[in-house]
Amino acid sequence: MAGARFVQCSDAPSYPSELADALGVSRQSMSNHLTCLRGCGLVVAVPDARRTRYELADARLGHAIKDLLGVVLAVDPACCAPDGECIA
Repeated sequence: MAGARFVQCSDAPSYPSELADALGVSRQSMSNHLTCLRGCGLVVAVPDARRTRYELADARLGHAIKDLLGVVLAVDPACCAPDGECIA
């Protein structure tokens, strides 16, 4: 889900409420994730009158995340459980 949020931000600067509605999550959850992404330096908060919009800290991040989402991984089932947990 974080990848989807990141991609949403990469398309255009957005407000947390718009992102929450577009992704079908609560505004509180969206705010928490945006705070985390901001803390990691991936997005920046831009004051806009009484609201705050979020955008990528660097436009190249949008290209990078879209490329990563398109990667097809060859996963060894002996090492990874179907839920993604490492069992090796």
